[in-house]
Amino acid sequence: MYCTRCGDPIEDTARFCPQCGNQTMNAAPAGPPPLPVARQVLMLDKRRKKVAGVCAGFARYMDADITLVRLLWLVIAICTGVGFIAYLAAWIILPSDADMMLRDDMPQRV
Repeated sequence: MYCTRCGDPIEDTARFCPQCGNQTMNAAPAGPPPLPVARQVLMLDKRRKKVAGVCAGFARYMDADITLVRLLWLVIAICTGVGFIAYLAAWIILPSDADMMLRDDMPQRV
């Protein structure tokens, strides 16, 4: 077998070229395989809510600043009027994360 970078002959079991250090096809991947990324779910955020948790839920879903999302939603609501209808629809349609609040790390109601 020959190195793809420098062209020198190398052993068939070699992981790297002894001349240039180029990685061969026999080289194992460096480190463990990457972990799968958990998909974020759009839900009402009851922990950081002001009214219903819609803006807080969208901020968590988009990984954005909650104040920026609230301000943007307010501007859209005032300028177009669609924001009020969309807020009410999201409040009704989106599931709540209230059941996730009952974990061991959160105090439970008795």
